[in-house]
Amino acid sequence: MERGSSKHGPRIDEHQKQETEGLVRGGGTSHAEEWKEPEPMPAPGEEESVRSYAPGREPGTAEGITAEGVDVRSDLAKWLSDTNFPAKKGDLLRHAREMDAPDKVTEMLHALPERRFANIAEVARALGLGVEKRRW
Repeated sequence: MERGSSKHGPRIDEHQKQETEGLVRGGGTSHAEEWKEPEPMPAPGEEESVRSYAPGREPGTAEGITAEGVDVRSDLAKWLSDTNFPAKKGDLLRHAREMDAPDKVTEMLHALPERRFANIAEVARALGLGVEKRRW
């Protein structure tokens, strides 16, 4: 007499036997449903070709501004974000000094023309940093 499980009956024993038969024989998976299968790992060197972003939605810099421009603009925004806009060149310089902004930032602000700026984007544009273009 073949010994089965003492926890359940012969019907469940037979079902479990069929479910694990593929693994026991080495023929592959034991899952009947394809959606339960894990996705295969990419082969070495194939990782770059695997795309996880939708076309046109890849990370990087926006059209109209360089990566360096993004960093400089980010640095400006870090030191000027709480400025009361619209602001004149003198207001921006005064605020940067009060915030102990680095010399690089104050030098850029000295290079600005004498006028009123509505926001950081206008300051960046006046410095020639470029502004990203939105696609709607």
